[in-house]
Amino acid sequence: MTATLSARRTELASFLRSRRDRITPAEVGMPPGLRRRTPGLRREEVAQLAGVSITWYTWLEQGRPINVSGQILDAIARTLRLDTAERDHLYRLADVPVPEVTSSVPRITPAVQTVLDAMRGIPAAALNSRWDMLGWNTAAAAVWPRLTAPEGSRNVLWEMFTTPECCRCFVNRDTGLPHMVASFRAAFGQHLDDPAWTGLIRELSAISVEFARLWATHDVAAPPSQTMTYHHAAAGRLSLSLTRMDLPAIPETYITAWTPVDDETRRRLDWLLANPDAPALDHTH
Repeated sequence: MTATLSARRTELASFLRSRRDRITPAEVGMPPGLRRRTPGLRREEVAQLAGVSITWYTWLEQGRPINVSGQILDAIARTLRLDTAERDHLYRLADVPVPEVTSSVPRITPAVQTVLDAMRGIPAAALNSRWDMLGWNTAAAAVWPRLTAPEGSRNVLWEMFTTPECCRCFVNRDTGLPHMVASFRAAFGQHLDDPAWTGLIRELSAISVEFARLWATHDVAAPPSQTMTYHHAAAGRLSLSLTRMDLPAIPETYITAWTPVDDETRRRLDWLLANPDAPALDHTH
């Protein structure tokens, strides 16, 4: 092993340990367990969540010269909640070419973003059938700051199923999530061989018992168009009705607008839009 490769492997080992040390078991829905020497995740927990063997992950973290695929690195990056810069750094340390942005997630046009920006009084976003957020307006960012933050996942399903219970804002999960997963499965029928889809399903199934249970039902449905209820720590409860508008120029992409269903929600939403930096949660991690 050359000196450069050895140094890279050593740096990779230290980087992986530092990233798992910052994530608590509670944040990924795991029990704390007994005799835990660190507040972060154990190696075997990272391996389980990423869908790899504990031996393989241990060797990776020890800096051993093993073969690593981009698919596995993406699973580890999602498990460790790496942002874009951290994920790219992981690829470079593992000596794997940093992937380009996947073509399965199209970009919206400037004209679509202009439409979103013009919808100032209500949250609005452009999504695709994989539940990736492709664009949004300032009202959506105020209501869902975790999802639209620079380090956010940009995927609604990932946010819904992996966010710690204490940080969840979606209130009517019992009715909303089954419909979301069912519409996701219906769209999946056109993407059976797409790694972006199969990878997301595999990773969500590994990290979320709730998603795995809903996915196993094989239910299918049209995209939801119903009332969603969210809780914002500063603004209070927001009951919003979904309206979907397809974008024919971009396949499987649409704009979703959330309109208040009552006067109280309208008042609270107006207050939030006037105070966009109001904290969405009443605690920090």
